[in-house]
Amino acid sequence: MFGSGPGMNFMFMASTTDECCSVQLIDGDGSFNDTGIESFIKEVKLHECGLSYAVVSIMGPQSSGKSTLLNNLFYTNFREMDAFKGRSQTTKGIWMAKCAGIEPCTIVMDLEGTDGRERGEDDTAFEKQSALFALAVSDIVLINMWCHDIGREQAANKPLLKTVFQVMMRLFSPRKTTLMFVIRDKTRTPLENLEPVLREDIQKIWDSVPKPQAHKETPLSEFFNVEVVALSSYEEKEEQFKEQVASLRQRFNHSIAPGGLAGDRRGVVPASGFSFSAQQIWKVIKENKDLDLPAHKVMVATVRCEEIANEKFTGFTANENWFLLEEAVQSGPVAGFGKKLNSILCTSLSEYDAEATYFDEGVRSAKRKQLEEKLLQLVQPAYLSMLGHLRSGTLEKFKEAFEEALNGGEGFSLAARNCTESYMALFDERCTDANVELANWDCSKVRDKLRRDIDTHVASVCAAKLLELTSSYEAKLNEALAGPVEALLDGANNETWPSIKKLLQRETVSAVSGLSSALSGFEMDAKDKEKMLTNLQDYARGVVEAKAREEAGRVLIRMKDRFSTLFSHDSDSMPRVWTGKEDIRAITKTARSASLKLLSVMAAIRLDDDVDNIENTLTSALVDTKSNAAVTDKSITTFDPLASSTWEQVPPAKTLITPVQCKSLWRQFRAETEYSEASRRNNNWMPPPWAIVALVVLGFNEFMTLLRNPLYLGVLFVGYLIVKALWVQLNISGEFQHGFLPGLLSISTKFLPTVMNLLTKLAEQGQSPATNNPQTNLGASAFKSFQNGSSSSNTSSTASSGVTASGNDIDYSSPPKED
Repeated sequence: MFGSGPGMNFMFMASTTDECCSVQLIDGDGSFNDTGIESFIKEVKLHECGLSYAVVSIMGPQSSGKSTLLNNLFYTNFREMDAFKGRSQTTKGIWMAKCAGIEPCTIVMDLEGTDGRERGEDDTAFEKQSALFALAVSDIVLINMWCHDIGREQAANKPLLKTVFQVMMRLFSPRKTTLMFVIRDKTRTPLENLEPVLREDIQKIWDSVPKPQAHKETPLSEFFNVEVVALSSYEEKEEQFKEQVASLRQRFNHSIAPGGLAGDRRGVVPASGFSFSAQQIWKVIKENKDLDLPAHKVMVATVRCEEIANEKFTGFTANENWFLLEEAVQSGPVAGFGKKLNSILCTSLSEYDAEATYFDEGVRSAKRKQLEEKLLQLVQPAYLSMLGHLRSGTLEKFKEAFEEALNGGEGFSLAARNCTESYMALFDERCTDANVELANWDCSKVRDKLRRDIDTHVASVCAAKLLELTSSYEAKLNEALAGPVEALLDGANNETWPSIKKLLQRETVSAVSGLSSALSGFEMDAKDKEKMLTNLQDYARGVVEAKAREEAGRVLIRMKDRFSTLFSHDSDSMPRVWTGKEDIRAITKTARSASLKLLSVMAAIRLDDDVDNIENTLTSALVDTKSNAAVTDKSITTFDPLASSTWEQVPPAKTLITPVQCKSLWRQFRAETEYSEASRRNNNWMPPPWAIVALVVLGFNEFMTLLRNPLYLGVLFVGYLIVKALWVQLNISGEFQHGFLPGLLSISTKFLPTVMNLLTKLAEQGQSPATNNPQTNLGASAFKSFQNGSSSSNTSSTASSGVTASGNDIDYSSPPKED
């Protein structure tokens, strides 16, 4: 048995009877024991029952044996009244227990008795509240009443029935509840005679209760199933009482099955929401509000489904399989990603469906959709990461395959098309593998991004390949044209430009043909292809023109070289031996005419079939004596054909050397070559014969002196070596080839440094250890110095030539100053 003192009101109590446990659900003051009911539900595993459970409650006058009946009927252990201590209130508030040995799971509630002296005559609020609570949550309500009250107008059961019917009207859509009237202490009057009287009394009470307009004509059977049973006195006929109770107990087995006591019940709350539902119902009843059971059912479903959804969402986030899958997809693609993720999602949703299956369908479906959306929102970043890995991996493999195809000789466009189709299909296949069936996400954006990346890569490779092809053919053209053009311009004659033109046409046709064949694999637009071929032709022409302009910048050097070659060599290209009998004027004129020919060839670009008069103009203006005289005579003013910046019949774009520049170059050329002509006329190093005879006669004594004193010979030998070394280092013969005055000036500037260099080398040799033959050492030193001097002379000569050549480059952007 259990105590009901203040310290026991909210304590969950285990029963002493097998499979039975009890809890005070609501205390005498109307406080709901939410902690106790949660523990009770866990203990009896009510949350696992779904809709397969029943709730039975009992109400009736105080001390009418309600607890005794329940304990014998359902094997519970509610506290019973001790008759030896007098009749008083035993049950306070509402107690709850699980029935033992009855299927399905049946919960029974023992309500506080009505009409008790402890609460007083006027305090009927709790009676109505508990009655309304029992009707709202119970499938079967036992109404305990005395047999002798049947048929009486002022019987104790009348107020109770009025209370039941009155509170029922506060339920907008009441459940189809079974009212089982239990007649206690049955007399000899048969039940068949008692039941009609009781039913008549019940109908009268029903008719007398005020009803809402909607239920004015609604019969009692629409709201209640009425059952009547009679039991013998527990105190006088205990054995008969127990037999009748045992028979009644059988009717509670499978009570919710069709045809059972509560087979046609409506609006059942799933077992997992029973605790919350009961708590909310009692809260509404305590606030004295009308109880809208359909709305309450939706509210309970909403709360419980949301709780279940949150539990499943939390469980999903803690799921180890999801954690491992999410971690793996961050580092790379995962095989079977879609199936694995879909399986985990389906498991969570299936668990939700299993727990929420008995709640309101609309609420359940809405909360399931919300849960599904939350789960998909949670896993979508992993899915996007998977697509990102697939896109990047496919792109890299495409690049490798594309490069291999190109290296294997496959045509560019064909390779690009085949590789693109192949790897886009591969991406689609992998996307299908990664697809989450529940989500039905669209991967078209990622696919489009991959296609754009592939197209961009193909375009960049195409541009690089075309640039490589163009550069290759340009390099070939440069190599094929630059050298030959330079050689042809160096040997300028009447056939120079026709030869250059033929060379340009031949190499251009060859290069254009090769590039056209190479471009066939790119399947280019005809206009683009034609543009590239035209650009290559323009490049070839540009190479020739650039080389011609480069050579035009060195035309003065070329003219002097040609003049020097023709002046110092005969018609057989043999070095000319000057005997003094040569016609130097004719030789000079021939050499200058050849140089003028070179200047006329270099004056303009002649790659087209245009005809010009440059050579005749230059000849008449620069070589003809009369014209020269007319030009040099400043007192006579005549027309100068070279006083212009353009040639007749020659566009400025094809002009290499303007007429005024030709005039300036020719003046400079004449000035520098006149020294060679003059030096050759005076170039006789041998003294006259009479001077040689005078030297022999007058120097005979000195010669004999040298023969008598060998020491003088040594001194003369050393002096000869020194002079020879200076001769070689100063390159005296070379310097005087350009004339006496320029040679003298050049030697004067190099004399002192050369002497200092020679003395320094002699000093270094003198510091070396002496040997037994000083003469030999001195000779060797001098010879070594001579050799060093020769090499230094060559280097100096080369450097001097470089300086001279650079000094001869002319800036043709402005006309030269007049001397």
